Amino acid sequence: MAAIQQSLSTSISSSASTFLGQNKLRFRNQNVSMPGKTSGIVRCVATPSTEKTSYKTQVSRNENLAKLQAGYLFPEIARRRSAHMLKHPDAQIISLGIGDTTEPIPEVITSAMAKRAHELSTLNGYSGYGAEQGEKQLRASIASTYYANVGLEEDEIFVSDGAKSDISRLQVLFGSNVSMAVQDPSYPAYVDSSVIMGQTGQFHKDVEKYGNIAYMRCTPENGFFPDLSSVPRTDIIFFCSPNNPTGSVASREQLTKLVQFAKDNGSILVYDSAYAMYICDDSPKSIFEIPGAKEVAIEVSSFSKYAGFTGVRLGWTAIPKALLYSDGFPVAKDFNRIVCTSFNGASNIAQAGGLACLSPDGFKAMMDVVGYYKENTQIIMDTFNSLGYKVYGGKNAPYVWVHFPGRSSWEVFSEILEKTHVVTTPGSGFGPGGEGFVRVSAFGHRENVIEACRRFKELYK
Repeated sequence: MAAIQQSLSTSISSSASTFLGQNKLRFRNQNVSMPGKTSGIVRCVATPSTEKTSYKTQVSRNENLAKLQAGYLFPEIARRRSAHMLKHPDAQIISLGIGDTTEPIPEVITSAMAKRAHELSTLNGYSGYGAEQGEKQLRASIASTYYANVGLEEDEIFVSDGAKSDISRLQVLFGSNVSMAVQDPSYPAYVDSSVIMGQTGQFHKDVEKYGNIAYMRCTPENGFFPDLSSVPRTDIIFFCSPNNPTGSVASREQLTKLVQFAKDNGSILVYDSAYAMYICDDSPKSIFEIPGAKEVAIEVSSFSKYAGFTGVRLGWTAIPKALLYSDGFPVAKDFNRIVCTSFNGASNIAQAGGLACLSPDGFKAMMDVVGYYKENTQIIMDTFNSLGYKVYGGKNAPYVWVHFPGRSSWEVFSEILEKTHVVTTPGSGFGPGGEGFVRVSAFGHRENVIEACRRFKELYK
C-alpha cells in the first residue's frame, strides 16, 4: 500500500495538484481498488436456456426482443470486467467506464431524506401512495429552478424515478407505428427501447444499424452536430445535449436549427438534458430556451449526475401544454395516462431529497459535486492531450471522448483493461459512429482518476 501511495504522490501533475488544493469538499478517502462495488453484478443479457424441460407454453417470444444484438452495453462491460477480475484476482481495478457517480450525496440532501424517512414511522408523518405525477411542491420547485425564464409551469412537470425509465415510458406513449431519428453515437437506451417497441426493422450487420432508424452522424468534422439536410423526416427525434458519449454540447444556433427542423417536419423532439448542469458556457441548458420549442419538444432530465442519485432514482419529464398531436390532442394528457397506469410515483423519500437539492444550500452542494467531477475531467483531458491524442468533450460534460484512429473500439477497450486494469467504454457501443473512439468517464474518486491517468501514460508514452 505504501508503494501505491508513493506512486500516486509522484504522478500528480501540477495541474492536478491545483485541483486538489482547490477542492474544499469533504469526500471520503478510498483505496484504488473498490471491491465493494463489483460483487453481485446483475447481467441483463438475454441468452437461450440450456436447461432441458418437458413442457413449453404456447406463447410466442416477443419477436422484437429477438432483434436486439447481444446484451445491453453496460452489463456487457461488467461481464468483461468480471472475467478480467477472475483472470487477475490481485489487480487493482479502476472503473472509468459506466457513468456511475462515486462521491457521497451532500449531507444537506441526505438529512432531508432521513427526516422524511423517520416521519414515516409516526402517525402524523406517515404517507402512502402519492400523486403519480410527483409531489406538488417538488414539481413547483423544478419549474421555478430550471424553467422560470421559459414560462413552464408545475403541471407540465412529471416527476419520475429517472430519465432512463421515462425514455421507455415515452416509447410506450409513441407506440410502434412511428419512425425515429437518433444521434450517432448516442446513449443506447434510445435505440434499444425503439427496437423493443417494434418501431425498427432488422439489424443490418454490414452497417451496424437497425432498419427504420435515421442515424444522425455526429463527428469531429461536423462539430458533433448532424447535417440536418441529409436527415430524412421521422416522427420522433432523440437528441441529447450535452451529449453522452461525446461530451459535446449544442449551441443556441444549432438548437434553433433543430427546433425549426422538427417544426418543418411535424416531428416531436425528445431532448435529454441529464448533463445540463455541467454546461459552463452560454450554451442552452434547456431546449425550451429556444423560441418555438414548446410546440415540438419534450425534455427529460434527472438528479442522478448532479446529486449522486444514481441509486436513489429521481428525475423528471417536462411536456408543455402547447405540444399537440396531429389531431390536436395534448401529448401531456396521454403521457399522464401512461404514468397513472404504469407508475405509482417516485419514492416519497427520494422526492424529499429532490426538494432539498433545489434549496439554496442544496443547489450549491450539487454544484460543488459537479465541480469536483469537472476537475476530474480536466485531469483526464490533460493526460490524453499530453500523449498526443485527439480529445473531445470534457468542457461541458463529465465524459472525455478519445480518438484512436484506425483501431477498433473494443480492441482499445480490451488493451486498456488488460494492460492497465482500467475500465473504459468502447465508442462503438453507442452506435457505428463511435467506432475508433473510447469514452472515459470522470465519475471516480480523485486518487483513482490520478492513478488511472498515470497508468495511461505508462501504456501510451
